[in-house]
Amino acid sequence: MAALSRICPGLGSCTLRGQRAAAAAACSMLPTPQHTHTGNTCKLRWPRATSTLQARAVSLCARRLKREDGQHAGFTEEEDDGDFIEDSEVEELFQQQGLEGTTGRQHRVFIVQPDVKWGSRKQHLTTAELMMAEAVGLVNTLDSWRVVDKIILSTKTPEKKRIFGKGNFQSLTEKIRQTAGITAVFVNVERLSPLSEREFEEAWGVKVFDRYSVVLHIFRCNARTKEAKLQISLAEIPLLRSRLKNEMGNMDQQGGGSRYIGGSGETLFEVQQRLLKERELKIRSALEKLRRKRHLLRSQRKRNEFPIVSVLGYTNCGKTTLIKALTGDSALQPRNQLFATLDVTVHAGQLPSRMTVLYVDTIGFLSQLPHQLIDSFSATLDDIKHSDLLIHVRDISHPEAVNQKVNVLNVLKNLKVPDRLTSSMIEVHNKTDLVNNYQCAEPEALPVSALQERGLDELKEVVEEEIVNSTGKRILDLKVNLSTSQLSWLYKEAVVQDVQVNADDGSAVVKVLISTAAYGRYKKLFPGR
Repeated sequence: MAALSRICPGLGSCTLRGQRAAAAAACSMLPTPQHTHTGNTCKLRWPRATSTLQARAVSLCARRLKREDGQHAGFTEEEDDGDFIEDSEVEELFQQQGLEGTTGRQHRVFIVQPDVKWGSRKQHLTTAELMMAEAVGLVNTLDSWRVVDKIILSTKTPEKKRIFGKGNFQSLTEKIRQTAGITAVFVNVERLSPLSEREFEEAWGVKVFDRYSVVLHIFRCNARTKEAKLQISLAEIPLLRSRLKNEMGNMDQQGGGSRYIGGSGETLFEVQQRLLKERELKIRSALEKLRRKRHLLRSQRKRNEFPIVSVLGYTNCGKTTLIKALTGDSALQPRNQLFATLDVTVHAGQLPSRMTVLYVDTIGFLSQLPHQLIDSFSATLDDIKHSDLLIHVRDISHPEAVNQKVNVLNVLKNLKVPDRLTSSMIEVHNKTDLVNNYQCAEPEALPVSALQERGLDELKEVVEEEIVNSTGKRILDLKVNLSTSQLSWLYKEAVVQDVQVNADDGSAVVKVLISTAAYGRYKKLFPGR
């Protein structure tokens, strides 16, 4: 069974009661394999008639029995009691858990865009044509996928199992079946229920994806760090769970889904649900440890008094290009691609006062994504809530610029970002070079072209003003004695903007940008100065 092979590998410890019996009983469901020998190696070859469930149940048997034998598996209960997943285990989990029909496959995709005519699911800030264009963009982001055909189809019943009415569904089915070479259908809705997915696949004879599964696959292709891979693995759990129910529904119709396994008192479905839950708990535990580590890093930045500026926006709005332009960081390589950034990266830049700030490049947002996906990336998105300032970058050349802004603001609201951050957030209109005779209709927004580095000086000045307001820093003129360590201390602990030396009395007037805490330390170290 498809879901089974994605649940068993890389699991942590389980309760051992009944496990050997359960695994042995699961094996007993299988027909006898044929043995072939090559030198000292014995291979098992299963008869062609073996069902998908039976063939993949071997994974459950072998791994579970092996896990119980610490000498053979290199496994000890003490190792697994911790809340940490080794890099090798994360990689194994990540590689083996990929959703069925996505990992390592090329696809010729037929896109179906429902056009909801009325009701709560009707989109008022966009059109079916624009949503279709974004769906095409999502598919084209994947190197091995390409769009072979597409259709916008009206519906009055988007909540129904088949989404479309009987006539439209029948004509859609005929069109899909008559289009040569299709290997998958992408129905551009937030989530398909397991029943809808099963019905579509039976009707169309190919793999069916929804928006959630396509975006997850894009995430999977772009994941580089341990944290990103863990978050993607966590986001895949709800899909694996719903597909497991779907496949078990198919088995129940054949009379095999509710069989008990040996003396364990569990059905095969219950065993797989438990294993999936154990995997989820272990991933969450590892992510919590990474969250604590990220909290420590934030605390270190705070101690160093580096202001933190989170740069956020809809996917592919130009966040990374803007940060590269603001910092001059040549290591940044922006890509014209959806979700090119999955991991939070931090880049230092200087403001006009020579104050150093840290720009945080965040994951891009997207409309119509289930809350489970946002929840899975909460460890990454937490950085937004702990910033000193937010910059909202908008692709002002995009036809859905207004709808994208609404979606970004909704995500920030769902993340419970503090009001102090949303009220002081700087809105940047990027890609003005792509708009003929651009005129900014929003007086508070700052027009820039990150690619052509236009409008950056004004942006830096506004960033500095907001940082000074939000962090409590002050600009002071301090008189220092040049024979003491005052000046060197100020260079180390504050931002020195100007020094006017008076050679007659060996003093200087120093203009500094200094935090309240640092100024308090200064007065204690140099009383009366």
